[in-house]
Amino acid sequence: MIESSSRLSPLLPATPAATGGIVQWSRLYGGARALAIATTAAAWHGPLLVIAADAATAARFEHEIGFFAPALPRLNLPDWETLPYDRFSPYQDITSERIATLSALPTFSHGVVIVSIQTALHRVAPRTWLEGRAFRLRRGEKLDRDAFRRRLDAAGYRAQSQVAEHGDYAVRGAVIDVFPMGTDAPFRIDLFDDEIETLRLFDLESQRSTITIASVDVLPAREFPLDEAATREFRRAWRVEFEGKPQDCPVYQDVGEGLAPAGIEYYLPLFFDQ
Repeated sequence: MIESSSRLSPLLPATPAATGGIVQWSRLYGGARALAIATTAAAWHGPLLVIAADAATAARFEHEIGFFAPALPRLNLPDWETLPYDRFSPYQDITSERIATLSALPTFSHGVVIVSIQTALHRVAPRTWLEGRAFRLRRGEKLDRDAFRRRLDAAGYRAQSQVAEHGDYAVRGAVIDVFPMGTDAPFRIDLFDDEIETLRLFDLESQRSTITIASVDVLPAREFPLDEAATREFRRAWRVEFEGKPQDCPVYQDVGEGLAPAGIEYYLPLFFDQ
């Protein structure tokens, strides 16, 4: 744990082991805090968690730490940027970055994880659920087109005529476009019968293929499941937590029908039993 105190003199480059587990810094102004964090994280044997006062400070830390230590691995868990229980869901780009960070955390052994205190207070999906919903596609392997579409639907992806944002996919004969969560560009599958002949990234604006790749990881498109078991758990947990008639609540009704209403993210704990 790293604390900042205005009463103590700066302790650089002190280590937690040398100070009973706590390093206290003072009079760190401007980018000095990010420099101190970057210096400590580079020398620390393991990941360092940075809890910022708000989302804006977290974003600034990520930028400044990258400036002082460009080679230091960084993960940012962004805030949803919505109000609790409001009927709005976060932008797909935010959800994409969150899912990418949560998926990378189990194997993140060195670097900085940045999160605002508000975001750190939110509960997240179990690690086993995220790991169980991710899969990898490789060039040359067999692919059942119908089964693949069902798998994308179950992972929260939306069928579109043309891919436009994270979480979209489009099927045009032997060509399948997918914009997976946690990536900067969508990819295109060219099938030869039931075999993946090529995997290529493509540009959203021109829709033209760019780089050929050997494999691609597909992460779930949302932070909660909407399968039959999850829907059943959600309805059970709702009746335990809330009084009154659940049928009178649109959120309860939508989830019961397999839909994801806007703002459902704040009900995430109701989808899981732990």
